This record gives sequence, structure tokens and C-alpha cells, in this order.
Amino acid sequence: MANEPSPQFLSSVRLKYVKLGYQYLVNHIMTLLLIPVIIAISVELARVGPDEILSLVRFLYDLDLIYTMSTVFLVIIAGTVYFMSRPRPVYLVDYACFRPPPNFRVPFSTFLEHARLVPQFDERTVRFQVRILERSGLGEETCLPPANHYIPPTCSMEAARGEAELVIFSAIDELLNKTGMRPKNIDILIVNCSLFSPTPSLSAMVVNKYKLRSNIMSFNLSGMGCSAGLISIDLARDLLQAHGNSNALVLSTEIITPNYYLGKERAMLLPNCLFRMGAAAVLLSNCHRQKNRAKYRLTHVVRTHKGADDAAYKCVFQEQDSEGITGINLSKDLMAIAGDALKSNITTMGPLVLPASEQLLFLFSLIARKVFKAEWKPYIPDFRMAFEHFCIHAGGRAVIDELQKNLQLSDRHVEASRMALHRFGNTSSSSLWYELNYIEAKGRMRKGDRVWMIGFGSGFKCNSAVWKCLKTVQTPVEGPWSTCIHRYPVDVPAMVKVL
Repeated sequence: MANEPSPQFLSSVRLKYVKLGYQYLVNHIMTLLLIPVIIAISVELARVGPDEILSLVRFLYDLDLIYTMSTVFLVIIAGTVYFMSRPRPVYLVDYACFRPPPNFRVPFSTFLEHARLVPQFDERTVRFQVRILERSGLGEETCLPPANHYIPPTCSMEAARGEAELVIFSAIDELLNKTGMRPKNIDILIVNCSLFSPTPSLSAMVVNKYKLRSNIMSFNLSGMGCSAGLISIDLARDLLQAHGNSNALVLSTEIITPNYYLGKERAMLLPNCLFRMGAAAVLLSNCHRQKNRAKYRLTHVVRTHKGADDAAYKCVFQEQDSEGITGINLSKDLMAIAGDALKSNITTMGPLVLPASEQLLFLFSLIARKVFKAEWKPYIPDFRMAFEHFCIHAGGRAVIDELQKNLQLSDRHVEASRMALHRFGNTSSSSLWYELNYIEAKGRMRKGDRVWMIGFGSGFKCNSAVWKCLKTVQTPVEGPWSTCIHRYPVDVPAMVKVL
């Protein structure tokens, strides 16, 4: 009959249910093994008479008192050591992202007009930048700092400091307002900004602005690329493990003003087209009183550094071109190197988060290929079984496409990354927080959900963090998406014609 399902469809359905059965069996193997044991013990206890129970009580009563007290004392010591040595929980109380004002927008037409008016660019250079922009995945509302709106852009120290003060102070002000945290109660301050590292540092600028305590533990991270945000989270976690009852403020940003490239080297023109202004302020705490207020708990951080390899070290490299103009050179091998770094990172992350069924399949695949030399493709674990949400660094369309393919994610899983890239562009280390805010603004974050953040950066580094949601996030959510979330998601074509 015409309405009968095809054999291929029936086969795929059977395989699906076979896999589901396998996953349930392996993931609940201990429960399934313990059930008959518990039943057997219960049946045996039901057969025991009152006399046997009384004899057991007399036996325990006749034991040496010193032996009994020693056993109890050892149990108490063991319990105390366990509770004292276990890691302190690290809570994400709340976070805030910088929301650029509308007059900072750079529509495609404005980008093209300004590029043609910049005297250092010839028509060939302009057309190359436009081709990159057409395929970038960016939308018409991304923003650049005021200095980049001048013709030519003003790359002065004063303008760079002005941008830093705007994005950093705006994010911190919103965070302090949301949490009610007093600046004097901040014990740890970490600021990461890769390419702008003035003296005094950006962290000193924050201390001065908010009059933070003189004994605050202050750190300023530079030169660590777009993954520095998760490095800052890891540093804050380690400090919170060493210092109890403390609050940590983490600030992630990239200052665009001094890094606009005015040369003609194509590999160094890419950042002009992709990077946009942004910042995120995050409040972490290990205070028990913050547990009921916190949104998330940090469960894992995994860092991978491929800097020992020369190609990986130089794939994102700040240098001068043949005319002595400084810029960031992005290697053509960047995606291959990023893929290799990701494989190393998930190899470490997998055993921490994947269910037993996926770990066994990965182990069997590895043994078959390495021991028995079977010509099998490497088994890619299904990370969708470990996480409900994915925040992939919005470095560009190619980055998101590559990770979606490698991790076998659906369009919905990478929606937050694509929409953050479209609305705000590549905001470097702060992009992950714009993505998390998108998920919250859509009303998709539920209590118990797990979030996997993945960041890439120069060096070359791949860092990832796992968060567990502690309470359902109610909408509407205040943040950078509050005025435009109703318009998203939008369709992002493979190419937007500008010329």
C-alpha cells in the first residue's frame, strides 16, 4: 500500500529504540543490579525470628566499650576530614552585559562608506573587507566605539581609555544594581582584556572608580585572546577555594579602539570585519548565604593549551605588516587548529560529564581502532545527553559551523551563538555571556539544566566551563536582549549582498 512506511524508516526507528534501550540499561546498571539484591535481603530478613534479632542485639551489647568508642571516633574523624577537604561550591550570583547605545551602530552601508573614505584603503582592500562582512553572519545592528566612527579612525590612548571606561563601568554598574552588592564587599577582582593593557591597569581603573578595599586581590589578564573569560572564571574558582566566605568580580572585555588595522594585508583585515564592542561583568561567590540568590553553580572547568606547537602558537598573532602597521594576523589554518584543540578539550571533559553509556561506546571504539586496527571512524560522544544548552564562542560563522558539525548539534543548540553573532558581532571573551542571556531571555533555562560554555583564544587555547542552573529563570530578563528578543531568532543567510 502507498501509506506503508519504507523499510529504511522502520530500520532507523528500530535502531533509535535499540540505542535508547542501551542507554537506559547502562546508565541505570547499578540500580538494576541492586534491585534483586535488596529483594533477596528483604526476603531473608522476613524469615528471621525474634530470637535471632535479640541474640544480635546481645552480641552488639557485649562488645568491648573501648572498641565501640574507637570505631565511632574514627567514623567522626573520617567524616570531618571529608567535609573539610571537599571543594567549596562556587556560585554564579548574577551577571550583566554591556548594551551599546543605538548611535554606535555600524550598518553594512556605513561600514562600506567609511572604508571607502579611509585614505589608507584602496578599492581592492575595501572589496575584500566587504566580501568578508557579507559572509560573516553579522547583522545590521552591531556596534563600534565612537573612535572608529571617525574617518580615519582615531586610535589614541585617550579614546581607548574612554571606550574601556564606558563598557566596563556600564556592565559593573548594572551588575551591582541587580545584585545589591556593595563594592566594599568584593574580595577578588579579575579583569581580562587581551589587546589593550595600559598603565595603570584596567583592574586598577576599576578599583579607583568604585573605591574598592585596599586589601582586595586584584588581577589583570592580557594577551590571552577570546577564551580569557573562562580563564578568569577558573582563576576566580581557585581563589575562592583558598579563601572562604568571599565574593569575586570578573570582568571580560576587548577594547576595539586601538586595534583597527589600517593596512592592506588580507589576513590582518579580518578582525576589522568581525570584532565589535562588548563587555560582561560576573559575580561569583562561595558564601553560603548567596546560594539561595545564585542562578548557577560552577561544576567543571577544563583548559587546553596547544602553545607547544609552532603552528598553533602563531595562528592568531599580533605583528607588523611589511609597511610597519600593527595588526592581528589570522592564519588560514585557524579552523583546523581550533578543531584539534577542541578534540583535546572534550577528551578531558567527556569523562566528567558524559553518562556511562556514551563513555563505554567511546571506549569500545577506541579499543577497536587502536588494538584491533579496525577501520572505524572515531566515535563522537553525544554531548546532547550531558547538556541542555551550549554557548559556543561567537568568533564567526565558520567557528559555529565547525563546532555544530563536530559535536553533531542541532540548529536549536547553536541558535544562541548564531543570534549573538548576528546582533552583537564577535565581542571576544564576553560573547559567551551574551549567548547565556539569550537563552534566559527566551525562557528556556530551567532548574537543573546544564550549560556548556566553549571558548577559543590565541596561544592557541580551547577552554570550557560547565554550569548547573539552580533555579528556573523567569522572563522577562533584564539585559542586552530585553529590547529585541521578540525579533529573534532570525534567518541568517549564507551571504548578504552589500555591493
